[in-house]
Amino acid sequence: MKKLLTMALSLALAFTAVGCGKSDDADKKSEGVMTYAEYDAAELKSEVTIEAYVQAKQSWWDNKATLYTQDKDGAYFIYNMPCSEEEYAKLTTGTKIKVTGFKEEWSGEIEIMDVSKFEIMTGSYIAKAVDVTSDLGSDNLIKRQNQLVSFKGMTVEESEDKDGNKAPYLYNWDGSGTQADNSDLYFNVSKDGKTYTFTVESYLCDNTTEVYKAVESLKVGDVIDMEGFLYWYKGVNPHITSVTKAK
Repeated sequence: MKKLLTMALSLALAFTAVGCGKSDDADKKSEGVMTYAEYDAAELKSEVTIEAYVQAKQSWWDNKATLYTQDKDGAYFIYNMPCSEEEYAKLTTGTKIKVTGFKEEWSGEIEIMDVSKFEIMTGSYIAKAVDVTSDLGSDNLIKRQNQLVSFKGMTVEESEDKDGNKAPYLYNWDGSGTQADNSDLYFNVSKDGKTYTFTVESYLCDNTTEVYKAVESLKVGDVIDMEGFLYWYKGVNPHITSVTKAK
């Protein structure tokens, strides 16, 4: 689900499965900066200060940026962070940033909002996608919220729109969108008898990207591998950035 209407979109996705840069960079925290464990334990609506590394940029509009970020211990979704267009251009994949804001929750998604301070720092780290296929349907999955993850050997199932029509995927959750409108793509996949709904979030991966086109080519019964960010919306709602046919 979208929470803002974006008119400008910049993408910086990490489609690699290996870390890069100095591996110890992600261990270092400045004075007064929370570890991921401290952030995770912090109460909702409390002020938090974190250092993390940009893994993907979802959107920039009206001098505000929405980012997927991560360190070696966990991930942080940063929503509507004040950021100039010039600063946004510098936030390439792996860039280290320091952010002060408030820990909030929206329909199950834990994020940092109302950012008051933001600083680009020295250091680089690109996270390796973690295979969470075996955690689907378990209480362990939420521990990976917002991280770059992978899913292996998932089977494409039918999706049904608001009028009862069935297809391998839908434009918008109810089929009300179109490709021309750059609508989100929703599609169902199953593993071990359980079905899950995944999303290509068009702010992150629009209708010109390879992953958007890959989902549009899916057929019911296809077995696929995927990567994406473990977003949450009233339950697990991964934002998928890569789809390939399983070997």
